[in-house]
Amino acid sequence: MGKPRNRKGSAAAAALNNQIRIIAGEYRGRKLVFPSTDGLRPTSERVRETLFNWLQPILPGASCLDLFAGSGALGLEAASRGARRVVMLEKSAKVVAQIAGNISLLDAQGVEIHCADALQWLNSSSRPFDIVFLDPPFADDLLQESCRLLDQGGWLGPNARIYLEMGEGKALPELPKNWSPLRRKKAGQVCYYLFSS
Repeated sequence: MGKPRNRKGSAAAAALNNQIRIIAGEYRGRKLVFPSTDGLRPTSERVRETLFNWLQPILPGASCLDLFAGSGALGLEAASRGARRVVMLEKSAKVVAQIAGNISLLDAQGVEIHCADALQWLNSSSRPFDIVFLDPPFADDLLQESCRLLDQGGWLGPNARIYLEMGEGKALPELPKNWSPLRRKKAGQVCYYLFSS
């Protein structure tokens, strides 16, 4: 008789763990769910708060690209805070379906989600963005190639901002020479950086 209760308790705990909360802006306080998937690790509220404080002066009206959307936390937070356009990429169809549901739930205008491999997508015809979020699964080695393709493929607008998030103890990849470091910080096991192109 105790087993069903335990399963129910585990399911409830999992549901609570699989939630993100929009911190500020139009959708402030809204809680959104995301599926359990290997490698999916939402950017924490603490890190998002700092990041979007950095970006706030240029965020209203900006076009944003989230190359490894995961839970959708970065792209939806950007939309909530006034980004004009947000394009999110995610290769898991299950995760894309959930993000699409969250976009619909929020009635978020100007937000798109595409089921695509980020590196392949960056090899297609480009249009420039003002802000790019790069937060790939920590176990994969995708940052350096993503940065190269962004820089060489015409994806970055003038003075664009590029956000990088990586696990503690990992060295920054070789970055394009014209990128200037603006900010860096550490929170727990995560190091995160902001660059300007």
